Amino acid sequence: MSRDKTNLKVLVKILGTIILITGIAMIIPWVYAEVTGDQESARAFRMCTPVILIIGVGISVLFRSDRSSFHAKDGYLVVSLCWMLASFAGAFPYYISGCTPNFVDALFESTSGFTTTGATVLVGGITNRSLLLWKSLSHWLGGMGILVFVISILPALGISGQFIVRAETPGPVYQKTSARISTSARVLYITYSAFTVAEFILLAISNKMSCFEAAVTTLGCVSTGGLNLQAGGIAAYGSIYVEVIIAIFCLLASVNFILYHYMITGRINEVLRDIELRAYLLIIAGASLLCAFSLIFQGGMNVKTAFRESIFQTICMASTAGYVHAVDLTWPAASQFILLALIVIGGCSASTAGSVKVIRILVMFRMIGRGLTRRIHPRSVVAIKLGGNPVSAPVVSSITAFLLVYGGLILLSGILLSFSGVDMQTSLGTALALLSNTGTAVIHDAAVTQFDFYHPLLRIYLCVLMIAGRLELFTVILLFTRGLWNRQ
Repeated sequence: MSRDKTNLKVLVKILGTIILITGIAMIIPWVYAEVTGDQESARAFRMCTPVILIIGVGISVLFRSDRSSFHAKDGYLVVSLCWMLASFAGAFPYYISGCTPNFVDALFESTSGFTTTGATVLVGGITNRSLLLWKSLSHWLGGMGILVFVISILPALGISGQFIVRAETPGPVYQKTSARISTSARVLYITYSAFTVAEFILLAISNKMSCFEAAVTTLGCVSTGGLNLQAGGIAAYGSIYVEVIIAIFCLLASVNFILYHYMITGRINEVLRDIELRAYLLIIAGASLLCAFSLIFQGGMNVKTAFRESIFQTICMASTAGYVHAVDLTWPAASQFILLALIVIGGCSASTAGSVKVIRILVMFRMIGRGLTRRIHPRSVVAIKLGGNPVSAPVVSSITAFLLVYGGLILLSGILLSFSGVDMQTSLGTALALLSNTGTAVIHDAAVTQFDFYHPLLRIYLCVLMIAGRLELFTVILLFTRGLWNRQ
């Protein structure tokens, strides 16, 4: 076999594993539906879960002995197809139960779940508790990356995981915590699971949430999916304690998970020296202060409430979790603009957060600084450095390309969405919310997470937009290039 040929056997094998994991995850809401007497959801899970499990097991058994090689082109292809397949399989419970009127809406809900976007096309959102549990579980699986999950628990796949991780992990550079990819992925998931357990316990003991609410909120929080059970926003709980816990774990989930491994192994200095983390915390602190001042002096809000709401809201938007303190976001224009800027920037690389990532913004400003220096000193050779370390030319080039494509895709999406008859703020706000995987658009003094006003064809486009944002754009864009499908 030529090195450049797509390894179809390995591709099918991984697709089968993704189907199997999706089916196993469905068992939890299925059991919940049966126990609580939710007949429609139980019927839906009875019909689709066994079928998905049988298909997944069948493919896994048929291809279990295959140990073929795996290359870069295969990695990008398998990641895109697996996210699409997971979203497709995960849509059936919504559709069969009657939660959605058509399969396109079911696909949107499923894609929103696995990409940790948290948006919906259902009026009032999902109200069925079994399906809410399913969507929150899909958030959790999609948070760290369902394919990294595959590598962490199934190293017996017999393939090199570096190309999968490179294509799926959010951020310009993937850092390993150990020599083996599977071990690194396992360390990240152990940390991820620890956060999940810790937040669930802290929310459950608050006396403001039931165990179900605590579980759904936790799964949506550590994945930065932002699934919220309260239509009026987090303020409906009337608890500073709940707001603080959610804000803390949104912040923790949006930090580079590799830094936690450094902390556990005693490499504190590496954490303290991390320029992306320091920049991220400074951005949140500065944005919180600016929003608070704006709310006090322009919005007439008292100091305590202004700082409470601004800190919570800036963390949730910067982490791309998309939680809102209140749906009626009647903040001054300056504060709303700051929130939009935070959505664009996003969290840190190798975290569950979406959007551009802080590391790319830092490199962009270094590039601007180098350009200014070279205008003054044309013959100077100025390297782009982060934390004292030079950034390689290929990385700088890829970041430049990413930023250009990201901006262009938002503009293109805004134009396409405007054909549905919505205004410019709505179309651009929607494009930014879904491409960044925040799921919350700041539109006309409101935090909008419901996008039922778009045509079904545009809803399919929004599904592609969510997956593209989750997979760092190029993984999906490569599907439309001839080189990826060339069998030579």
